[in-house]
Amino acid sequence: MLTLERAKELNDSMVTEEHLRIHAKNVMAAMGAMAEHFGEDKEHWMAVGYLHDYDYEKYPEEHLQHTEAPLLAAGVSEEDVRAILSHGYSIVNDVEPITNMEKSLFTVDELTGIIQACARMRPKGITDLEVKSFMKKFKDKKFAAKCDRDTILKGCEMLGMDIKEVAEICIEGMKPYAAEIGLMGTES
Repeated sequence: MLTLERAKELNDSMVTEEHLRIHAKNVMAAMGAMAEHFGEDKEHWMAVGYLHDYDYEKYPEEHLQHTEAPLLAAGVSEEDVRAILSHGYSIVNDVEPITNMEKSLFTVDELTGIIQACARMRPKGITDLEVKSFMKKFKDKKFAAKCDRDTILKGCEMLGMDIKEVAEICIEGMKPYAAEIGLMGTES
């Protein structure tokens, strides 16, 4: 099973840009929270979340086309590689998310971008962010416009969950990592 330590080792061998490493940490934290929600292995889901954009920096136009072979060769299980590939469903591939891990990754990849943008605007960052404030920003299509809300809502539907519920789980899951992901706010 993929460990967080191994995921960081693999990801950090390919990803050098700080903003992409921060994104990996955001998704890692959100995936840990989703794992807890579903009663699954938190570290395992965090590891998959951390590694999800393995090839993005080097191949942004061919995202996820340079993931499967190298990760399998590095000893990552087929199940974990499939989960990673599934976050590109209907965007860059046709690997449909089936498991709760896959559906969660598909959903939180974009969702964490809006949470991060929302938290960056607050004096206390994510530390006091509530889902009500997040939802106001989520409904404003001009805010964090590059984050695909349709993908997020499609993922929530796959999970059989409401956007508010998923957002709250992710926000709470990201709060303990506020310092690490640069979301402590301007007051800290």
